[in-house]
Amino acid sequence: MIKQLLFCTMALSATLGSVSANAEPVQYGYSIVNTYPHDINSFTQGLLFYEGELYEGTGKRGQSSLSKRSLVSGEILQEVVNNRRYFGEGIEIVDDKIFQLTWQSHVVFIYDKLTFEQLGTHYNATEGWGLAYNGEQLILSDGSDTLQFMDVETFAPLRKIKVTINNRPLSNLNELEYINGEIWANVWQTDSIVTIDSVTGVVTSVINLQGLAEQ
Repeated sequence: MIKQLLFCTMALSATLGSVSANAEPVQYGYSIVNTYPHDINSFTQGLLFYEGELYEGTGKRGQSSLSKRSLVSGEILQEVVNNRRYFGEGIEIVDDKIFQLTWQSHVVFIYDKLTFEQLGTHYNATEGWGLAYNGEQLILSDGSDTLQFMDVETFAPLRKIKVTINNRPLSNLNELEYINGEIWANVWQTDSIVTIDSVTGVVTSVINLQGLAEQ
């Protein structure tokens, strides 16, 4: 079966700088601007649009993989299937490498971006949920209210921030993106994406995607 992959627009303006922990997050909605075919059987964990192609990391043991796909047709252009003992999670591209997290196996796979050859692995002491790159460090989520900034070469933790919304901890932070100095995270089992100040951890805005899954 094929499911539509929806591209949305959200009118956001990123304002960098110090944000009060008590500040009320700005609320946003969405509009659909295009749709693309997508395999409904894919348990998508990481998704990147890079140099005109779609990179996808999928989960579930026995079904986890990393693939490069045509955005327009959904055709698989390259793919590597994970050993069935691994539950694949978030992915990120750094230069000529692709990083892929695993959920509870404490393993981070590293692949050559062009060939998909596995180049090595890193140890991750926590669970692996989402991954982003700020140009210097990888940013890791583990399902808690903590985001860790990891060394690209060693995957050693360098610093961490606690994420709060209205001065309260926000957990279940899942797949991540880094956009214009802010961290974007979908909140697992909700219809929300939040934007997070990358210095303070304060949530600056909430994008309400209610109804999108039914489109």
